[in-house]
Amino acid sequence: MLKFSFGNSKLNKLAVYLSLAKKQVVGFDLPAGYTCSMARDCKSFANKKTGKITDSVDMKFRCYAVSTEATFPNARNMHWHNYDLLRGLSRDEMIALIESSLPVGVKVVRIHASGDYFNERYFRAWCEVAYNHPEIIFFGYTKHLDYVRFVRGIELDNFKLQYSFGGKHDSFVTDEPTIRVINSPADSKELGVACVNNPADDFDFIMAGKSFSIVIHGTQPAK
Repeated sequence: MLKFSFGNSKLNKLAVYLSLAKKQVVGFDLPAGYTCSMARDCKSFANKKTGKITDSVDMKFRCYAVSTEATFPNARNMHWHNYDLLRGLSRDEMIALIESSLPVGVKVVRIHASGDYFNERYFRAWCEVAYNHPEIIFFGYTKHLDYVRFVRGIELDNFKLQYSFGGKHDSFVTDEPTIRVINSPADSKELGVACVNNPADDFDFIMAGKSFSIVIHGTQPAK
């Protein structure tokens, strides 16, 4: 079975905002960096066994999820558990595994606060799961611009994807909703988008398909 997380501060705040029980708002994560083929500015890795961090040569800021994996072995092990079970499966096998692992009574699933869609059949599996479960809201970020466009095109009302700037597809973005990491709230004025500071706003912007920014967070290397 795949492992979903619940109970962290961000998911708890979102549950309160949506008037749901904590166990009805969950996250699903994969190893950061290793599953993020389109990442560039934030690309880092936490070693599967030791948690030691390696930053890519193009990194401009370290992915906060990598810092979490390095600090908390349980989180790192959970992310790798999910990835090890999924990779190598067919799309139909992935769909069956995800659906059989969904927590009972879940209402909201945040996909990939850590990690990303590691191949197309895995992405299509989540699309099918969302289609099969209109009672559940699925949302999150991705650096795969083509996946954002695909979801917008099929108009799955309960599956919302936001393009995360700082990847290999940045130059191809047109009117897609985006999230940008900034150094301070003042930077949001230059971009002409709102700066989000809490998970309720994050959720609302994604569901509405509106671009926004978020201040850099997580442990950063010196300089």
